[in-house]
Amino acid sequence: MKAPGAATAPLVAVLSVLAIAGAVAVLLAPANARGWAVAVVVTAWVVLAVTLAAAHTVARRTQRAASARNAEAERLKTSLTALEADTAHTADVALPALLQLVRGGVPADEALGRVPLPRGPRQRKLLHVLAATVEGQEQQTTAVRTESTRIHDELGRENARLREEVHALTSEVERFTRETLPSVAARLREGESGATVQAEVYLPEQPLLRASVEAVLRELALSERRALAAQTASAKALSRVQAKSVSMLADLRSMQERHSEEVFGDLLKLDHSTSQLGLMTDRLALLMGGRPSRAWNRPIVMESILRGAVGRIAAYQRVRLHCSSNVAISGFAAEGVMHLLAELMDNAANFSPPIDEVHVYVEERGTGIVVTIEDSGLKMADAAMRRAADSVAGRLTDLAALQGTRLGLAVVGRLALKHRISVNYRPSSRGGTGVVVLLPRHLIAQESRESHAVVPSLREAAPAASPTPAPRAVSAVVPTATLTPEPMSPEHVSPEPATPSLPEATTPSLPDAVAPAAPMPAPDPAPDPLVVRPREPQQPAARPAQPLSTPGGLPVRTPGRTMGEAERER
Repeated sequence: MKAPGAATAPLVAVLSVLAIAGAVAVLLAPANARGWAVAVVVTAWVVLAVTLAAAHTVARRTQRAASARNAEAERLKTSLTALEADTAHTADVALPALLQLVRGGVPADEALGRVPLPRGPRQRKLLHVLAATVEGQEQQTTAVRTESTRIHDELGRENARLREEVHALTSEVERFTRETLPSVAARLREGESGATVQAEVYLPEQPLLRASVEAVLRELALSERRALAAQTASAKALSRVQAKSVSMLADLRSMQERHSEEVFGDLLKLDHSTSQLGLMTDRLALLMGGRPSRAWNRPIVMESILRGAVGRIAAYQRVRLHCSSNVAISGFAAEGVMHLLAELMDNAANFSPPIDEVHVYVEERGTGIVVTIEDSGLKMADAAMRRAADSVAGRLTDLAALQGTRLGLAVVGRLALKHRISVNYRPSSRGGTGVVVLLPRHLIAQESRESHAVVPSLREAAPAASPTPAPRAVSAVVPTATLTPEPMSPEHVSPEPATPSLPEATTPSLPDAVAPAAPMPAPDPAPDPLVVRPREPQQPAARPAQPLSTPGGLPVRTPGRTMGEAERER
């Protein structure tokens, strides 16, 4: 700042100059106006002096204020520079170092002591608050990280345990479905009790699965018991029907011996219908686990086996037999073999054109007797052939797998399994399908032919003079997807023509008779049925000769003449 005297010197100089100028003006003024000139000059000088003094005062005040503002600005600038330096130090040095120490696990107070703090109190306070906050957050983060690690480890262990449980559960379920359940079902079907089976089979260790498995086993055992009870009841009922049908056949044959020729044809029809019922009941009984209505205690020659099978089917006139074998089938297997061949012949006839013949060939081989049945029907589709092969091989033993009432091949399969008979399908040289049946050696009787029994046949009642062609047996070839025709042919069928006759072989005539559905009395030696023996009527006395036929075309039988006698007279 300038000295007070230096500041007022210009003002004094100006006032002095103005005073001098006023004095000069007064001196130069006229004499009479000098008074007025002095007054004007003095007044003007005073006014100018006051004005200049005031202006000088204001200028000085303004100058002092400007100087004060400049000083304050310099001070603020200095403070701002110091604040910027302190802030830069805090941001670049103190804060990173403090955060690093606190995040490294150093307590906040100790970290603040290690870090160069800023000079400003607010910056210091900010660092203290920030250090405490970061320390708290780090503690929370560490706790969360520790808890997360613990939870992750626990979840990993739980996940591993669950995987082991799922694997064990899957293994138990797979073992149950693949091993336990089929074994249980098989044992229950064999007649074992559900409690015994459940106590011996493996059960899962998992409680819920174990309870479910036990419930399934209980329901399976209950269903098997119900099925077995129903099957047993059906078999018992069928055995009564079988016995009744055999008894009816015996009564009908006795009536044929006692009554005249007028009712002979009607009796034959009734006999055929009763035989059909017998075959159907035998078929159902075999499927239900029962036995046939007949059994033989002597061997039966193969020719009679074939004739007996032919005599049980409806289309017997279309079957041609080609047999020159003298072997006989053991009595225990004769009825089963006869029934098996009848089913196969019946299928072959039903699935071939009604005007075509079915041919049956018998050959002796080292492994046994080979019976070939060929038809001229349509060839079987691959799927039908596979199903038929499964049926005759005995692989379709479940009654639920049978198609409706088509039961013939299922019966063949059961009989084949029982007697170890091989049944195979192949294309026929006649355009249809062929069935090859291998009767193993253990079914062949080793006795001489003279001791072999001949099965008495119901069809022997035809008169010797009957000119009708011989009936022909039927094969069981099925050329379509359906394995067994509907309805299945019964044991004996009513003949197509009015006059039934015996089947004729294309080879030399077969001895004795056709195997019947049930044994009937005859003078020839015949095997005794083991199940039902019909009463044997006494041999009536010879009667006068009778006409060969009735006016209606039916055969006339001489009363008292047996079927065996009629056959021998042919």
